[in-house]
Amino acid sequence: MATPVAELHMHIEGSLEPEQIYRLAERNRMDLPYKDIDDLKSRYEFTDLQSFLDLYFANMAVLRTAEDFADLTRAYFRRAAAAGVAHAEFFFNPQAHVVRGVPLTEVLDGIMDAVASSEREFGLSSAAIAAILRDQPVKDAEEIFSEIIRLQAPIVGLGLDSAEVGNPPSLFEDVFARARAEGLHVVAHAGEEGPPEYIWQALDILGAERIDHGVRALEDPALIERLVDEEIPLTVCPLSNVRLRVFDSLSDHPLRSMLEMGLIVTVNSDDPAYFGGYVDDNFTELGRALGLTEAERDTLARNSIKASFASDARKAELLRR
Repeated sequence: MATPVAELHMHIEGSLEPEQIYRLAERNRMDLPYKDIDDLKSRYEFTDLQSFLDLYFANMAVLRTAEDFADLTRAYFRRAAAAGVAHAEFFFNPQAHVVRGVPLTEVLDGIMDAVASSEREFGLSSAAIAAILRDQPVKDAEEIFSEIIRLQAPIVGLGLDSAEVGNPPSLFEDVFARARAEGLHVVAHAGEEGPPEYIWQALDILGAERIDHGVRALEDPALIERLVDEEIPLTVCPLSNVRLRVFDSLSDHPLRSMLEMGLIVTVNSDDPAYFGGYVDDNFTELGRALGLTEAERDTLARNSIKASFASDARKAELLRR
């Protein structure tokens, strides 16, 4: 694939590999609730989003210090660069760490240290998006966002993630309005397990510039028409969709149909340590399952660059490669 790729939908905590979980546990003198690393790996079979989230949040316990967060982020950058990623915009969940007693400054200092040196160390540009946990109280979202702003954290945007069903975007209208007023970009997970209505809400109420996942938009022709007309990108995560039983197999994935409809689709890894692969793995396995052509792969790569929040100069540079 000649065109470089931007990864726009990846949770940094979801790149925490089993081996790193054990290394960090040892460094922080923590006991893990697993017999051994094979026992941990055996738990990576999920029936739905919640079954994944239970393990995802449990494993975060090993992240305690700025050094831990810096090491985690650098490990992802190293692997992403090897996958052909030239620009990465990744999520982190500040609430999930603060509730465990980890100071927000430790989270931010570690992540931003890695971001500041990503181009020099790994040859990729990067930016962090703070993601609100939609299954936690709205007041918690408002409080953590206030603290992020008070600390002048160098984030590029605000996102919305975690358990979707029963937690509509409309609940978070006020905090997203504040984010837009602060000049931040706004994105939201919608239409993965939740209905198309959640995508409408993300657009109309939150002002989302990108929809993360969005595969259930296919159930609503009017929504598809809007997404195409307004050129709203969808950050699709094929391996994740299969591992979380959104689709039975990659051969059932509607990505090609989405491209044919004119939707701006991008390919991403979501939580690569849990879902079987990074961006290159997603492209390889999806290409094998759907028989993607080089032209389709190039379109997906170009979509990702254009849909990123990188500067116009950076986008132009990457599209020229």
